[in-house]
Amino acid sequence: MNRERTLERVEELGLLAVVRGESREAALEVVAALVEGGVLGIEITFTTPEAERVLEDLRDEYGERILLGAGTIEEPGQVEQAVVGGATFLVSPGCDPDLVSLMLETGLAVMPGILTPTELMLARRSGAEVFKLFPGSVGGPSHLKALRGPFPDAALLPTGGVSEENVRDWFAAGAFAVGAGGALAPVALKDGCHREEIVARARSFAEAVREAADSVAG
Repeated sequence: MNRERTLERVEELGLLAVVRGESREAALEVVAALVEGGVLGIEITFTTPEAERVLEDLRDEYGERILLGAGTIEEPGQVEQAVVGGATFLVSPGCDPDLVSLMLETGLAVMPGILTPTELMLARRSGAEVFKLFPGSVGGPSHLKALRGPFPDAALLPTGGVSEENVRDWFAAGAFAVGAGGALAPVALKDGCHREEIVARARSFAEAVREAADSVAG
């Protein structure tokens, strides 16, 4: 999947689940529950043990049924691991110009992390097209809306502080899509009952995102 189509699909899905599994097995179990609940945008962070192997497992299991990406990229070596693992998009928590340039050289969709106008300007200058607003909890939807004042065309994807309860506010403020970590994806499943809870949460969260995006588009 090329970069343009990946970004189109991010916007279509409207939601990326940020998975920080406590182990390789735990991450795979969490993703299976999320996919069953209809969450198809999956970001595996490099804080997950054996992240590259998790990516490979998910690529082999789901193929293009899911939109698979790698997050919390902080080191050059992780860029190569993400590509080998089958990621279609790359996410960093911050905006290191050298690292962003290396990420862009892969030809994949790249989402550097930003919080301030200065960081957004640096990230745009690097060539990135979508920007992870992190942590979103610092300023909330009002901060995103304020950034879109001087940068009305900036595609901002807030992560951190996004919940089912406030997702409508994020889209109303102008979010391109949203990322959800702990509010959606636990580090591990406790038991069968808990798994059903995560499936139900995923289904409800995905529906809330669809309704929020539709309300803004309509």
